[in-house]
Amino acid sequence: MNDKPIIVVGGEPYSVFLEIFFKSKQKINFKNPVILIASKELVLLQMKKLGFNFKINIISENNLNFNLLDKSRINLIHVNFKFKNVFDKISDKSNSYINKSFDIALKILKEKSCSGLINGPISKKYFLKGKSLGVTEYLAKKTKNNNNVAMLIYNKKLSVSPITTHLALKDVHKNISKQKINTHIKLITEFYKKILKRKPKIAITGLNPHCESNFKDCEEDAIILPAIKNLKARNFKVEGPFPADTIFSKEHLKNFDVIVGMYHDQVLTPMKALFGFDAINITLGLPFVRISPDHGPNSSMLGKNLSNPKSLIEALKFLNK
Repeated sequence: MNDKPIIVVGGEPYSVFLEIFFKSKQKINFKNPVILIASKELVLLQMKKLGFNFKINIISENNLNFNLLDKSRINLIHVNFKFKNVFDKISDKSNSYINKSFDIALKILKEKSCSGLINGPISKKYFLKGKSLGVTEYLAKKTKNNNNVAMLIYNKKLSVSPITTHLALKDVHKNISKQKINTHIKLITEFYKKILKRKPKIAITGLNPHCESNFKDCEEDAIILPAIKNLKARNFKVEGPFPADTIFSKEHLKNFDVIVGMYHDQVLTPMKALFGFDAINITLGLPFVRISPDHGPNSSMLGKNLSNPKSLIEALKFLNK
């Protein structure tokens, strides 16, 4: 089999991810085989309770032979997970299971040529426990790319990217620097050129309302504007800084491929208002393409069979080429 497989980590076992995975498999005609890393018992029980009926192709993580993959079945690497209730509450009981799943995926990605990695959502409260801000940073540490990654929320019409990710607002200004902005824009540009075959036009927001403040050495003057000038001098297609309350107007949106903001909600809130689930979270700077659906575990919907698979479908389509 010549098609490179897509590696899928199930993530938090008490999330809606397996439900949307089953729904996605119903809707996509896969060119690339998919390898799901999850608990066999959990997959079978959730399929039964949610009314799905896929055949399972168990494969070994050791001596993995891609020729044994079956596109018509769920190719599953089993990870042991002890549970009492298939629809339980999220807790730290899942931590070792999730970590083991990622370790298996990273080992395969290091040793084999794959299309990329998709992971189901995890609980930052329980799994990361302050050790990492998010899965972006968790995988950066795992692959030793700590200072060279960026989060891109991608849609064909418009993408956004925050300079800082899951930080408290009181800490954002302390974590913005010229170097971080430069690295961020470089990663985005390289991704667009390599994967999408074009050089992106990028807008950069300010930090403060209206890109101004009444104190000396505000971030726009001290950090953001000098970084933009430096990037322009190096022929990157960047403009700004723009006030965050106007950059998402229709007049501006038609002029840019990506809007880079200074913090998470500054750009993700309008992005989700514009596109809902029609976006995927891509980590730039890793030695492989990593994508996750742009939503959390949503445990309140667990077992209800009402969750929207749109974001996972888009993630699978992105790698299914």
